[in-house]
Amino acid sequence: MNLMKQIEELEFALLQSFSNKEDRAWGTLFWNENQPDYYDANHAHVSEQPAHPEQVIDEVKAFYKDLNVIPRFYLYNVEALKSFIALLKEKGFQYESHAQPIQLWNGEITQFPSDANITIEEVTTENYDEALGVECQIKEFGGKEVREKAFQSEFNDPRYTHYLLKYKGTPCSTACLFVHGNQGRVESVATIEGYRGKGLIGRVLEHIQREAQSLDLEKLWVHPINERAEKVYGRCNFNTILTLQTGHAYAGGKSIQEIQGS
Repeated sequence: MNLMKQIEELEFALLQSFSNKEDRAWGTLFWNENQPDYYDANHAHVSEQPAHPEQVIDEVKAFYKDLNVIPRFYLYNVEALKSFIALLKEKGFQYESHAQPIQLWNGEITQFPSDANITIEEVTTENYDEALGVECQIKEFGGKEVREKAFQSEFNDPRYTHYLLKYKGTPCSTACLFVHGNQGRVESVATIEGYRGKGLIGRVLEHIQREAQSLDLEKLWVHPINERAEKVYGRCNFNTILTLQTGHAYAGGKSIQEIQGS
C-alpha cells in the first residue's frame, strides 16, 4: 500500500469512528445528524474532478438539507479541482484553502527529565470529567457543544485511548491515540491557555510514543493544525513527510480558520 493510501485509510477509519460514511461515484459522504456543527463528521470528501460537477453540488446540498446540516465539501488534490472550486463559488459556497502538513514519528522516543509536578493518566470514568473540562476550553476544537458529544463518542470507542496531564494536580493538557490496524494517529492535542509554553505537550507526546512502541505500531502519525503545532511536533521526533493542499467549501457557518483562530 502506497503512502497516500495508508494516510487515507487511517483518515477514513478515524472519520467513521464518529460519523456515517457512504461512497458515491464522485467521492464520499460523511454525516452525523446528532452533531450537526461538527465539520469533520458532516462533509462531502472530493479528491478528483467530478464528471458532472453541477449534479454533484446539487446532490450534496440536497443530502445535507434533508439532515438539517449545512452542506460543506472537504477538497483534496485541489490543483485538479480548480474548475469545480470555481463552480462552488458561483453556487454561493464560501471557500478557504489550507496547507495540511502530515507528520510521521521517526521511532525515537522524546526524552524529558522527570518532573514531580507532572502526572499523566489514562482517561477513565474516574477522571473523565476532568479531561472533558480541559477539552471544552479549547476553542480550536469548536467549543463545548461540539467537543462534549465527540469526546463521549471517542471514549466509548476502544480504538481511542485518551490521556490527561496534570500539573501540580491541575488538569491542563490532553491528547489521545487512535489505533487502526498497525497504524496510530495522535489526536486532540491541547493545553489550556494558562499552562501553554511550559512544554507540557511534549510530555504527553513522549507518553504516547512509549504506548505506540509497546503496541508495536508500524507508523504513528499526526496532522498539525498550524505551523506552530508542526514545529512543536517536529521537536518531538515527528517529521513532516508531505504537505497536502486542501480546500473547504461551505454554504454557511464559520470557516475553519475562524474556529481555530488562525
